[in-house]
Amino acid sequence: MKSNKKTMINEQLIKRGIHDQKLIDAFKKVPREAFLEDDLKQYAYVDSPLTIGNNQTISQPYMVAYMSEALDLKNTDKVLEIGTGSGYQTAILAELVNEVYTIERIKNLSDKAQTVLHSMNYDNIHFIIGNGTKGYKDVAPYDKTIVTAAATDVPHALFNQLANNGKLIMPVGERFIQDLMLYEKKDDTLYKSNLGGCRFVPLINH
Repeated sequence: MKSNKKTMINEQLIKRGIHDQKLIDAFKKVPREAFLEDDLKQYAYVDSPLTIGNNQTISQPYMVAYMSEALDLKNTDKVLEIGTGSGYQTAILAELVNEVYTIERIKNLSDKAQTVLHSMNYDNIHFIIGNGTKGYKDVAPYDKTIVTAAATDVPHALFNQLANNGKLIMPVGERFIQDLMLYEKKDDTLYKSNLGGCRFVPLINH
């Protein structure tokens, strides 16, 4: 089944409860097909994850929107993204916040994402190749952190690098059964909310 950007935004985002107008505007601006190989571009606006190689996927549009909206992003925020992947989520973040630091452990995925995002003239994205479970302490703390791969718990480094009153969203659970968890850090304690079931690729700790 094929779709287009307008239908995707109206049917998959707005009708399913995405209300943040700045977020919706970001989806209108960012072309999802730019992050896909040629043979998959025709499916860019279907509400489904799609392969990007290396056993990784580009998340479904609704999940990108849902996670982004749950973080309550501000234009002054400094955001840490764990799992650059295709760079699509990165672009949405870059439309909404001041600075994005994005980590990807697979170099060729990071290189592809950098090529696409540089062609779109983003100057507020900083790329790191490495182990996402360690975060990136050089410019911590972060106002918001988004993890686009699943683990059984929040990596300790990501907790430490989150600002007080900061928010972190990530899928938590086993390989095939996960919940999307939203955490808020207050005085060195994480308060959590369960946003429902989900399924992501695993977060690799090396």
